[in-house]
Amino acid sequence: MGMSAGDERAAGPTDEEWPEAEKAEKLARGAALKWASGVFYRPEKLEGLGHYRRRETQRNSSIQSRLKSTVQSYLEGISAGLEQLRSAAQEVQSVCQDLGAARWALLDSADHFQGLQQMRELMEEHVQLASVVQVLPQIFSVHEVFSHILKLLHGQHLLEAHVELMMVEQLRDDILSQLHLRGLSSAQATVLSYFSGLQDLNESLAKQLWDIVGSSLRLVREDPVLFVTAVRIIEREEKIDDTLLLEATFLPPGRPKGWRQKFYQVLQDTITGARFHAPRMDAEGPGLAKHLAALQKDIVSELCVVKDLMVQCVPAHYNILSVCTATYHQALTSHLQEILREDLDKQGLFLLLEWALHVYHSPEMMGHPDLLPEVDVSALDPLMSSELVDQTERRYVMKVKASVFEWMQRTLEVEFKEWFREEEPETDHQGFFQSALPAIVMQMLNENIQVASLITDSLQQKIYNMALEELEAFLGRLRESLVQCGKEHQQDRAVPKYYISHLLAVLNNNLALSNSVSSLHPDTACREVPVSLQAALDRMQKKATQLLLEELLLDLQPLCLQLPSRKWLSGSQLVSSMCEVIDKYAKDFSRVRKPLFTLLLAESELLVANQYLRALLQRKMVCKSREERGQLCHRLLQDATQLRELFCGLGLERSQQSLEAVFALRELICLKDPALLSLEVLGFANKYPDVGDEHISALLDIRGDVSKEVRHVVLEMMAQHPQDLPEGYRPIFSTILVPVPELPFCLRKGKCA
Repeated sequence: MGMSAGDERAAGPTDEEWPEAEKAEKLARGAALKWASGVFYRPEKLEGLGHYRRRETQRNSSIQSRLKSTVQSYLEGISAGLEQLRSAAQEVQSVCQDLGAARWALLDSADHFQGLQQMRELMEEHVQLASVVQVLPQIFSVHEVFSHILKLLHGQHLLEAHVELMMVEQLRDDILSQLHLRGLSSAQATVLSYFSGLQDLNESLAKQLWDIVGSSLRLVREDPVLFVTAVRIIEREEKIDDTLLLEATFLPPGRPKGWRQKFYQVLQDTITGARFHAPRMDAEGPGLAKHLAALQKDIVSELCVVKDLMVQCVPAHYNILSVCTATYHQALTSHLQEILREDLDKQGLFLLLEWALHVYHSPEMMGHPDLLPEVDVSALDPLMSSELVDQTERRYVMKVKASVFEWMQRTLEVEFKEWFREEEPETDHQGFFQSALPAIVMQMLNENIQVASLITDSLQQKIYNMALEELEAFLGRLRESLVQCGKEHQQDRAVPKYYISHLLAVLNNNLALSNSVSSLHPDTACREVPVSLQAALDRMQKKATQLLLEELLLDLQPLCLQLPSRKWLSGSQLVSSMCEVIDKYAKDFSRVRKPLFTLLLAESELLVANQYLRALLQRKMVCKSREERGQLCHRLLQDATQLRELFCGLGLERSQQSLEAVFALRELICLKDPALLSLEVLGFANKYPDVGDEHISALLDIRGDVSKEVRHVVLEMMAQHPQDLPEGYRPIFSTILVPVPELPFCLRKGKCA
């Protein structure tokens, strides 16, 4: 169906004004068509068309009724709001009219307000004049009050004097405040001049107060009233300072006075000056000990006075006991530093360390039962810093080191003189030679280490390290003295008379020192001897052993020079004489302790074997026949057997003897077939790897039956099989020098025969 022209005109503006409505209608129509096509897509469904129409009609009616109800409620709310706006507009108009009326009323009353302002100014001026009239008597009597205050001060009526002084100060400050508020700064100078006597009175009162505070420790015991009076005055002034600082409008001259801070300063200066600005004390131990003992006694006594009496005379917030404790502590810290600037001896340094680290905190001083638990210095810094303690300990170690060196040097000088006495050295209960040197040295070192343990573990360790260094240096000097003694003995074997006995005593002393060194260590679980010190002990033992062996060698050399010879070969008492010399020395060696005796016996046996082989290899004798070789072998067997039995009888086992080399050498000489020498020599070199070509060559010369070819084969085989010295091998042949055989004389350009 088409729409009429009127409908089109009516619809036109609506569509333009509400485009959403047109869109919604189109969507609704589209949805309806879609629904209808889905329901009536079969002919038989058309029978229910009336039913669907009625249902939709009822639904539309319900929706329209709800819409009408909602629109109606909105319209009613809008109507009520419009009515309220109308009422508010009327009320605003009424208020504007009332404000206008009030404005005109105020404008009419302005002239009356000007009259009231003049009256107010007159009233303020009247009040000020009345105040001035009231204080005029006080102002005129100011100088009279000054005189009265001065009399009170002279009579030590401090509280009364302070009350009047505060009144005069209040009067002056009020006048100055009024002048300040009115900007009359030029008049302030006149007021200050008029009240100038206040400054002198304040200074006089302050002087008496500080004198009282300076004598506070005495006054609280004798007359605490005077001290309490001073504290009350200080507290009054402190409250006035606090009040003026809080107001912060006008600060009178001389404010804030800060008398409480001055109280602390005077008290601290009194404590510091009384005990710690004394004349320079004696830097030696006894003088310093007296000084420290006096400090200890006085500080404990004065802190007890503070704790028991002064605390009751001052307010709790003064913390007077803590302040005094901290003052004493800080003063002591500075005082000890001043003392340490002096050149203290070792006793003084020890006393200072002991006093600062132990006595100060002990029950005899700051841990005194009368001071605990109120006095506690644990929260304060250490009396001596760790750096200062370490520095002082090092100074102490240097002083002790110088003392130890001096004592050891004296001991060494005495020991050196003992060596040249016409007496044997002393013996212990077992008959071993010894001297007092080890006991003196170890006692001195041990005492210093034990004394250091009373201070700190670090000091004990420092002294222990120093002791080992000094002992090592002492052993070096002792060895030098021993060498000097040996040189003098070489020049004259009769000096010293008991040279060997003293060498044996030196060995026993060295062993005693070696056994005692480990006991010096502060830690009982650590008993190791430092490598350098052990080396010094070993060098000392080696030197004494060497000097003893040199003596033995001097006695053996005349006998060894007779080896080998035809006389010796045919039979002689030469080796028996050697045995007698060895036996004599062995009896002397029995005066040393067992490990040393075994060492000397082994070294003597090595020396004898070495000298015997050295004499044999000097090419003094060449066997001319098989009979001579047999005779030589027999002599070698007898000599080696006799010497071996001697040393076995003295206690040296065969496995420890070097004489076995003589037996082995004898086997090479006794070998009947020279062609087998190469194999035998190789076996000999394996057993004695320090044997050289020159030794084997000399041996072949002694045989007298070795051809050049065999000699060449033997020496070539040795060159092809070089030997390395095994660990722990005792060299025998390496110290034996064999003379080079003389070459045959040759003519120039000729052939050697």
